[in-house]
Amino acid sequence: MKITGIESRIQRSSFTYGAGRAGVGGNLHLKDMDTLILRVETEDGRVGWGEGFGFNLVETTKDALDRLLAPACLGQDATDIAGLTRMLARRFHNFGRNGPVTFAISGLDIALWDLAAQRAGQPLHALLGSAGRARVPAYASLLRYGVPEDVARNTAAAVAEGYRQIKLHEVELACIRAARDAAPAEIPLMLDINCAWTTEAEAIAFCQAVRGMNVRWVEEPIWPPEDAPVIARVRAAAGVAIAGGENAGSPTDFAALFAAGALDVAQPSVTKIGGVTGLMEVARLARAAGVALVPHSPYFGPGLLATLHVLAAQEQEAPIEVYYADLATPPYGQALAVCEGFLTVPEGPGLGLTPAF
Repeated sequence: MKITGIESRIQRSSFTYGAGRAGVGGNLHLKDMDTLILRVETEDGRVGWGEGFGFNLVETTKDALDRLLAPACLGQDATDIAGLTRMLARRFHNFGRNGPVTFAISGLDIALWDLAAQRAGQPLHALLGSAGRARVPAYASLLRYGVPEDVARNTAAAVAEGYRQIKLHEVELACIRAARDAAPAEIPLMLDINCAWTTEAEAIAFCQAVRGMNVRWVEEPIWPPEDAPVIARVRAAAGVAIAGGENAGSPTDFAALFAAGALDVAQPSVTKIGGVTGLMEVARLARAAGVALVPHSPYFGPGLLATLHVLAAQEQEAPIEVYYADLATPPYGQALAVCEGFLTVPEGPGLGLTPAF
């Protein structure tokens, strides 16, 4: 089944996320929420949808897709997902094995899996596993506010909306304490530090300071995020679970983290790790290593939907990350709205929904 066309489009949407006057668009200082949507068509007329990472880098990823990868894909067999993505990775490895080229390959892989499930007449999760979850618990991933009052207000709002797990992107203890005071004690907090600390001592001191706050994990506590031996030492002394991996570019990177004993929670990103294929391989490695799988998925397009299907297929239930932001024009409208703390898994063929394009 040959690929006959590949198109891409950046969907740019204004958004709000509950910030006060000091709000700066989270730790990435986002002014808009950008989603790079891929459209892959095959000779039978079917269309598959994918998403490449992400945020304010989407124009670079789009350029890698449009100028390098798309021409190489035309006429290729869409059913040989592993072979096609392996060919692309090897052919264009000189441009980096973790970055825009890999992000674009990830988006293509998602679209090819969408097509495969459509041809099978089944929802994607049915091709990936037997769990068949009808819905997946969601956790609210709050952007960074940096103001305790804003953190408390939005934490309370997320709880009122039905979320039973809250992730913060704060590094100041005052902000974290504000969230802890605003949420019921039984609701866990997850803390994404985004590699804020540069020494083991800083990272360990932070982890020890948040012990006793019902913290499910501390995420990427130290720079650089791939330094597995140092992360393992932080984990050994932290007294809280350590999560990471959103910046990994391949399952091999996770194998190194697991071998070092660096992680309690693995967080591959479907739009970075090689799409559904890469995410499923990390899931396999995580099971073998006894590490929990909770993918990184602060997206609104096919990347979020693909992650939802992967989690719906897993035997072990795990929550899906949902960015706590309101887009003026979300790619799927309200079809992926969180209800009572859960996301419903579409049951149509493939990904099950068609994004605005």
